[in-house]
Amino acid sequence: MFEFYKRYAYDIGFPVRKRNSKKDDDGILRYITFVCSREGKRRRNTSSTLKPQPTIQSGCNARITASSNIYGVWRINTVHLEHNHKTSPSKSRLYRYNRELSAHVKRRLEVNDIAGIPLHKSYNSTVVEAGGYENMTCIEKDCQNYVEQIRHLRLGEGDAVAIQSYISKMQAQCSGFYFSMDLDEELRLKNVFWTDNRSRQAYKEFGDVVTIDTTYLTNNYDMPFAPFVGVNHHGQSTLLGCGLLSNEDTDTFVWLFRTWLECMHTQAPNGIITDQARAMQNVITIVFPNTKHRWCLWHILKKLPEKFGYHVDKGSIFATIHALVYDCQFIEEFDRGWIEMIEKYNLYDNEWLAGLYDNKERWVPWFLKTTFWATFLVF
Repeated sequence: MFEFYKRYAYDIGFPVRKRNSKKDDDGILRYITFVCSREGKRRRNTSSTLKPQPTIQSGCNARITASSNIYGVWRINTVHLEHNHKTSPSKSRLYRYNRELSAHVKRRLEVNDIAGIPLHKSYNSTVVEAGGYENMTCIEKDCQNYVEQIRHLRLGEGDAVAIQSYISKMQAQCSGFYFSMDLDEELRLKNVFWTDNRSRQAYKEFGDVVTIDTTYLTNNYDMPFAPFVGVNHHGQSTLLGCGLLSNEDTDTFVWLFRTWLECMHTQAPNGIITDQARAMQNVITIVFPNTKHRWCLWHILKKLPEKFGYHVDKGSIFATIHALVYDCQFIEEFDRGWIEMIEKYNLYDNEWLAGLYDNKERWVPWFLKTTFWATFLVF
């Protein structure tokens, strides 16, 4: 349905996105909304930000909604095709969902980067070869992202051999040692996953709730290190597997989670706790459709200085959020306190806070009291 709507949007000339979705108690998707990306309208107030961020939102109501019945049969509920802004088919190729790098462009970027040619020169030569900007299917930022990605894949001399040697050694010493390597089209090492038999056995006893954290970075290549961690009967962290990743996109997380699931005999956890990474959230619904997904409260509270360091009332905001998170005993109390905070400190245009409130059931301890992993998440 989304692919169809994207093709329609490409012909008409407007960007699209998924607006929201709802699942039933069994975790099965029952309702979905796809909208024009100009949907919604942020309230602007320069008094609460040092530098207001630009926005394309104009309150556009173009959308489609659909729902599924108990038998899994989907039907379109709403179709609204009118926009409150101009559409432009000529710009469709530059919208995020439509941009792509051809194999030829990727190869050129990689060769030029190895030769030390600056990115802007590589991009300009690609534009000339395509016959102008109007014929490009990507922008310079896409090329920059790709170059940064392939740099992660260039292991130093002997590194790939060292990894292989370590894995061979562990397999000889430890029965049940499991590993998997993910290669790209050029047979370069992209991602690695490994775990030993002790971790695999621990998962059978302590795999009800698992947390995965990709905020660790290796020193040499700035590659995310992704440990799977559980909690044993003594309240101690126990390692359940490790991944070394080239990037943090959807395809990488799909590979990582499916590899880990295969290693653990296809037994998915009841609950999984992550940071707020959108790519990871999307993948969990694909690989672990029946697993409850929650956000790590520690990661959220750790971001408060970053999000409100500019604000004159930052200390009061920090204290208010902590009080709402830890002290509220009722849903109504939390909602009322949150609204009062937004009004008191004029935080209407803060999208990060708005996103937290919309997903409060994923991280606020009170909303998790009915689930057995609430204590783990707060801890």
